[in-house]
Amino acid sequence: MRRSLTILIVMMLSVFFTASCSGQANDSHSFVVTGSTSVQPYVEKLAEVYERQHPDYIIDVQGGGSSAGIQAVQSGIAEIGMSSRNLKDEEKHLWSIEIAKDGLAIIVNPNNPVKDLSIEDLRRIYAAEYVNWNQLGGQDAKIHIVTREEGSGTRGAFEDLVMGDLRITPRAIVLNSNGAVRQLVADDNSAIGYISLGLVETGERPVKALRMNGVAASANNVQNGDYALFRSFLFVAQEKPTGNVMHFIDFIRSPEGQKIMSDEGLIPEFGIQND
Repeated sequence: MRRSLTILIVMMLSVFFTASCSGQANDSHSFVVTGSTSVQPYVEKLAEVYERQHPDYIIDVQGGGSSAGIQAVQSGIAEIGMSSRNLKDEEKHLWSIEIAKDGLAIIVNPNNPVKDLSIEDLRRIYAAEYVNWNQLGGQDAKIHIVTREEGSGTRGAFEDLVMGDLRITPRAIVLNSNGAVRQLVADDNSAIGYISLGLVETGERPVKALRMNGVAASANNVQNGDYALFRSFLFVAQEKPTGNVMHFIDFIRSPEGQKIMSDEGLIPEFGIQND
């Protein structure tokens, strides 16, 4: 009887110990941030700094696009979704916070002599009403239009800010990341594309950001309102985060986090969060 009681106590302690370890694992400082490929490189940088300061944290930052990030949050796959577009009406029940603003740079190859376009010029290019660079003061060469895929927050922002009621031509080259757009434009003298302003100076080969309506694409001009093409970078969650996830968001909103974003070319102005 005493032997049986001893075995029972050992088994109970074993179960308790296993449950305790499992609880600690479930309470680990690991979570997923996924979504916009525009926001992704900046959050990766922030997560890298944060993880150095908090070695027990593991923040898994993934891309996939703004819509994919929002869907991942809604389905519970990720704790935070990254979006480079505003929430649609059917998404506005979600909690969101603006972590920064970003300019949308219109880029061409450095060998392209065109330096300045109006918003109307840009709209007509992407609607395929202008088809040759000589219609815009450039060389006699066909315009190679580069755009992002459907569901991309960058594309959504471009359509909202530039296209109005017109649609992007179906003849445009469709790519699935800012980096891919940048690379193609860097390699093609006749290409035009749009990317995050903070990514213009990245990459091995240069691209040229065009002036829009005479205004240079710069963080200062976004901040002072002179440059018209900008969008918000958002964090999205099912509800207001708590605990470890909110601790990371607080770091991003801190002076240190704001400086990191500013150094990377973003404008770290925080909007009002939806409680």
